[in-house]
Amino acid sequence: MSRMAVGVDVGGTKTHWRAAGEEGHVADRVVPSDLGSDMDDLAEWLVSDLREWGVPYDALGVGAHGCDSASLCRRLRDLLTARLAVPVRVVNDAHLLPHAAGVPGAIGVIAGTGSVAAGTGPGGEPLLAGGWGWALGDEGSAAGLVREAVRATCLRHDAGLPPDELALGLLAAFHADEVPGLSHALTRSPSAEEWGRHAPVVFRAAQQGSGVALRVVEEGGRALAKLVETLVSRGASATAVVAAGGVLTTQPRLFTALADALGRSHPDLPVMLLDADPVDGAVRLARELLAAPRG
Repeated sequence: MSRMAVGVDVGGTKTHWRAAGEEGHVADRVVPSDLGSDMDDLAEWLVSDLREWGVPYDALGVGAHGCDSASLCRRLRDLLTARLAVPVRVVNDAHLLPHAAGVPGAIGVIAGTGSVAAGTGPGGEPLLAGGWGWALGDEGSAAGLVREAVRATCLRHDAGLPPDELALGLLAAFHADEVPGLSHALTRSPSAEEWGRHAPVVFRAAQQGSGVALRVVEEGGRALAKLVETLVSRGASATAVVAAGGVLTTQPRLFTALADALGRSHPDLPVMLLDADPVDGAVRLARELLAAPRG
């Protein structure tokens, strides 16, 4: 019987499962993410959801939002291994991108609900930059772009300048009557998902000619490039940069800003937009577990 490799990409908003036999792709499942408050909660939910799906599994590859250290990844791996009794490998979700692209020595950059960059150090250790969450960082993510757009709009208002296309778009999106009301609107709904759903307003305003919106997007791209530069400075393998995430894949202006910034700082470093599903990287990890000698 064909052994089944199962991969899962656990994002901040959605979770994508994929099962693949030795002959190839078998089935997919996409559900809203339920991250819980710690790795124990996440492990319980993943096991429950996998069993509810009902596919057979002989190895599991996991890329998980929030696995921001080697110890957290080991913790989740051990919890899943104990519950499922099959080989499991766990990485941060950004580490899936190079594997999905077929360039495992690359650096992965995600800009979606949050933002993070992931690479591999000189000794094979996982390296991360960013991923601090929407309150402290996540520049270039959906929530980060909205936060910076509101901040820039408030600064413009303080300077006595009239509302531009960005300000008008934000006022409509947040149902605010005036610019000072935007800060209150954000604090009334403090979550990455709630802020991030308004990110298209920023890109639409940039398209309409708002210099403020354009600057916010370009600064977001430069911030993502800075994450890559941080990993390179720490000795990360950098054969290429693979970008993905809901914002980077749907908003070419942000990807261009990232690529342009890296083109200036690392002109010989190829930058590509992932043209596969990140979960393919998780399936690849599971396949590697199945191919490893049993001992």
